[in-house]
Amino acid sequence: MATVVAPSNHSPKEDADALWKAVKGWGTDEIAIIAIMGHRNVAQRQQIRQAYHDIYQEDLIKRIESELSGNFEVRYDGDEINPSLAKLEADILHEAIKNKKGKLDEVIRILTTRSKTQLKATFNRYRDDHGYSLSKKLLNDASDDFLKAVHVAIRCIDDHKKYYEKVLRNVLKGVGTDEDGLTRVVVTRAEKDLKDIKELYYKRNSVHLEDAVAKEISGDYKKFLLTLLGKEH
Repeated sequence: MATVVAPSNHSPKEDADALWKAVKGWGTDEIAIIAIMGHRNVAQRQQIRQAYHDIYQEDLIKRIESELSGNFEVRYDGDEINPSLAKLEADILHEAIKNKKGKLDEVIRILTTRSKTQLKATFNRYRDDHGYSLSKKLLNDASDDFLKAVHVAIRCIDDHKKYYEKVLRNVLKGVGTDEDGLTRVVVTRAEKDLKDIKELYYKRNSVHLEDAVAKEISGDYKKFLLTLLGKEH
């Protein structure tokens, strides 16, 4: 089942122009990038990339990667926890998400400058103070593209294996399969933690991931993914 609801009347040129404005000059408009690329399907993103190259003579993906690499690179090092900092930043996150404006740069700062251990302490403090998880709170703001991105980041930080299992569950259920999402997870996790993700998938769905994938796809694409999943065919 597709996970992206894409507009049928989008203009690749207009999207390319908007993305150019988002990445030019000092600073990058991350929200604009997410708003556009997060609401286009695979074919539309390819059209946008081609239009951007035709107009600006540079590769859109490489430009976006160069602009965002510093902003969204989280440091997952160190095991020390500062409880006072966790309390302070849990409050900052609460206010930023509640008001949605004014402190969104603080959200980026916290997520990109704290260790994974410290961030988990902050998320736990948020849950203790408010009676629900930060991730659950963000689900209530699904219409906000920036907060959608924050939700994904927090899910990955909190337990990335569970996050990827949920992605696979969503792309494989219902009518049709989001092949782009399926490929992305299997290929990027194949040499890292795919075995653990497969085990989580089985525990959650009582079906082996290999069998679920085999039912949904066919041909050489099927052989390719099943090979990565470690299933003989």
